[in-house]
Amino acid sequence: MDTEKKPHRFEFGRDSFAFANELVWEYLPDAATGKTVGVPRRPQPEYSHRCFVLVRAVRQFFYHTQFAVNQPEVSETSYRRLIRAVMARSRRIPSQAGEKIIIPGFAGLREFSRANEKAIKAECGGPWRSYFLRSHWRMVLPFSRSHQARTAEALVAALGNNYLPILHLVKFPALSINHAIILFGLRETREGWEFDCYDPNNPAAPERLRFGRAARTFILPANAYWQGGELDVSHICRSWLF
Repeated sequence: MDTEKKPHRFEFGRDSFAFANELVWEYLPDAATGKTVGVPRRPQPEYSHRCFVLVRAVRQFFYHTQFAVNQPEVSETSYRRLIRAVMARSRRIPSQAGEKIIIPGFAGLREFSRANEKAIKAECGGPWRSYFLRSHWRMVLPFSRSHQARTAEALVAALGNNYLPILHLVKFPALSINHAIILFGLRETREGWEFDCYDPNNPAAPERLRFGRAARTFILPANAYWQGGELDVSHICRSWLF
């Protein structure tokens, strides 16, 4: 009897990068005011300002590659050529199973990126790719509560179809956060939804983004670069306009 093949699902420990987008600032509580203040990191990080670069690359690998752990590893030159081919594929439409790029010698992206960190960083693009995105225009316009509710519904639908939404997290004009993450899982709660996120700033564990139906607002808990609380979300890298 024929059995339906299960879709390939994103697994954080297999399908994310082993290295981080390093923080330029260290965020510490101010004893006098209780507010979080930024202090420049010393020494300065060598690999930073690439959050949009890394989330795009993670999705490119998920959409367009098949890892073949039983095949022998190849040279760094060959791996660089494969990485460039992956990055040149469609940003929005996954490859069909028979059309995916084979990455030999590794079981997944985390293992591959641990062994080939230098090559991946070189081929995925510089920090300018995080600044010059056509979708950035959206943050200068107001984010209504109805817009955020529609966004949440669109994200739930995308995840149901095994797509990985890329989000721009922003507080404008304050820019206390201006960051990119990928969603890969969700749970419905009494208050709304809780999304599992790959955050390029934190390769150790998934983050959690919440959406509350009553307030129609997204909330990101406090972490190493964000004091926690409400923010606005734009669903990007999904059309020619975004």
